[in-house]
Amino acid sequence: MLTSTVCAAVSAAGLGIAAITAYRKRFLAATRIAAYSLIPIGLVMTGVIDWLAGIVFKPTVWAGFGVLALSIVLFMTTRAVERRRGGAGSRKERRAAAADRPDAVAPAASAPSLGASRAAPQPAAKGKAAPAKGGAPKDDFSDIEAILKKHGI
Repeated sequence: MLTSTVCAAVSAAGLGIAAITAYRKRFLAATRIAAYSLIPIGLVMTGVIDWLAGIVFKPTVWAGFGVLALSIVLFMTTRAVERRRGGAGSRKERRAAAADRPDAVAPAASAPSLGASRAAPQPAAKGKAAPAKGGAPKDDFSDIEAILKKHGI
């Protein structure tokens, strides 16, 4: 009952502020204030406030929150201890399992190797072209031509 009275007073005060704001020709702000001020009385009318007040003042509810908090603390503690020890699935065990699989790709590999049967060997990358007789670099577009031929252009 007290919560209903408080919410009604808050809504009335908010509507009064909205009326003053509308009097000052700030209708958009007044509408927004009125919308916010109607929320508490709407919550009372739907019964949400009574439900929340019933939950807040029950000791068993607070005990339940305490049990949930204890559960979270225990989970975080076990994870921290597992990380420090290396726990199940430690890095050493994962490396040993990866060594048993010869087809596994190394973590630092940029692209998986395809083997000789799937792809033709790539030509070696060319260095910079040697300067021509005049001292300026020679216009060598052979690498560009190879790329275009590779794509069928």
